[in-house]
Amino acid sequence: MKKITLVVLLIFSQTIFSSTKITETEKLAATCKVWGFLKYYHPVVAGGKTNWDEQLLEKLPKIEKAQTKEEFSLILENWIDDLGPVKEIAPIPEPKDKKFFDKNFDLSWINNDKVFSKKLSKKLKFIEENRFQTTEEIGPGYNPLKNGDYFNLKFDNKDSRILWLFMYWNLIEYRFPYKYVMDQKWNVTLDKTLPLVLDVKNEGEFYEVVRKMSSKLDDSHVEFFIYNNKKYEGDGKFFPARCKIIEDKIVVTEILADSLAQADDIKVGDVITKINDKTVKELITEYRDLFCASNESFYLKKVLREILVSTSDNVNVEFLKEGKYTTKAMVWHDFHDSHRNEFKKGAKKKKEKFKLLDNNIGYVDMEILKSANVPSMIEALKSTKAIVFDLRNYPKGTYAEIAKFLNAEQKTFAIYTYPDFSYPGRFYWTKGSVCGSENKENYKGKVIVLLNEDSLSQSEWTAMCFQTAGNTTIIGSQTAGADGNVTELDFKAFHTRYSGIGVYYPDGRETQRIGIVPDIEVKPTIKGIQEGKDEVLDRALVFIETGK
Repeated sequence: MKKITLVVLLIFSQTIFSSTKITETEKLAATCKVWGFLKYYHPVVAGGKTNWDEQLLEKLPKIEKAQTKEEFSLILENWIDDLGPVKEIAPIPEPKDKKFFDKNFDLSWINNDKVFSKKLSKKLKFIEENRFQTTEEIGPGYNPLKNGDYFNLKFDNKDSRILWLFMYWNLIEYRFPYKYVMDQKWNVTLDKTLPLVLDVKNEGEFYEVVRKMSSKLDDSHVEFFIYNNKKYEGDGKFFPARCKIIEDKIVVTEILADSLAQADDIKVGDVITKINDKTVKELITEYRDLFCASNESFYLKKVLREILVSTSDNVNVEFLKEGKYTTKAMVWHDFHDSHRNEFKKGAKKKKEKFKLLDNNIGYVDMEILKSANVPSMIEALKSTKAIVFDLRNYPKGTYAEIAKFLNAEQKTFAIYTYPDFSYPGRFYWTKGSVCGSENKENYKGKVIVLLNEDSLSQSEWTAMCFQTAGNTTIIGSQTAGADGNVTELDFKAFHTRYSGIGVYYPDGRETQRIGIVPDIEVKPTIKGIQEGKDEVLDRALVFIETGK
């Protein structure tokens, strides 16, 4: 009987011990969340009255030694107590002038009983209910990093890497408007990234880890520039033409350096199937985790930029011509030589800001049209039966003047969500942007907007503006799916960014990741490019004439 009792007690004690023992990743992930929560919520910390980064570095050795939930929670409880009492101001009244958007908001982790004691969870909940209050908003002087200096961190140091990771994860957790549409939950990204950050051997490996982390935002605005990247800082070698990926092949769309292209017999419409023995499909897969994009269309645009730059002068390129595969040993050149025409000055076809096409149809190139050109454009095209606004580019802020010409009255075309700094993680709706004005002489013809994956941010926003005209048809393919402003994050060795506010149609329809949905979908084909056609514009002209 005694032996049975001992066995039962032993099993019971082992069960209790195993249930409270937590892993290093669990401890650090929980610490990250608590540290970030207090950074934004605790009146002392959020008010900038303590060096919160320094306190984290002091606590990390103790946290590393903690083996159980009880030991770990006690460290955090004492840490909170050391900050001093939090004044009870609850209940904080809900602002009457704010309508909240809560798809990003989730503090359920506070009650995670696997890593937190009930006492710790209770303390965190009390701080949430009596949180720091501020009138700060995104605007002039806005500092996204909040009470911390991360510029000169040494990433060959483990604690510095942890500090940066904690800062970035919480910045996205509380300030990124589109967290709710990420493919991978941000909590999962933290769990997967932490072990990698701990194990890297040098700064270069760290940059690759956090670059992959940033790609999980699924936001076309996100870039990750490493300043000493020789591939882009003078030592890179470039293919002498612009291209597009179609059907897992690279198709030449524009010659950038005529002499180099002629030397290798490269022409518009040529099809590339391999670079250095790797198929285009393999290259697309290889770079998948390194580039952040809202959708596949913009990812292919980004990855193509990487594929067409080499660290070596000598590149083997496989072409498919007339059903036959041919590999050329090409010499690629620096940016200057690979982007200039030598045979004829101005060999590239000169673009016109606007022009009259056949059958009384106007055409406007929004990439080069400036505000000063708008009155002339209106005068020249006001009597046309249709105007094609080509937004397969990045426009120059001419939307307001053009919208007054297109609209008979003022209309709202976009509304926004902003982060609520007095309740971090929550967002609220703001008044929208308006365009147009009272104008009985507004344009009465058809308004056609051409879009594709090159249509990013202001281009998408401008398309939303032009849609208010009421007689607007969108023709083309999926846009970049990233609208609104950009929050920039600059560090000594690298730079990154993300979309800072949420952008929606006035009825609440989403644009992030989706982009501006075309009324008529048209994509360029390899055959069309080889025949010198602009298939998107051609389809627009058919629609203008037939209404179909």
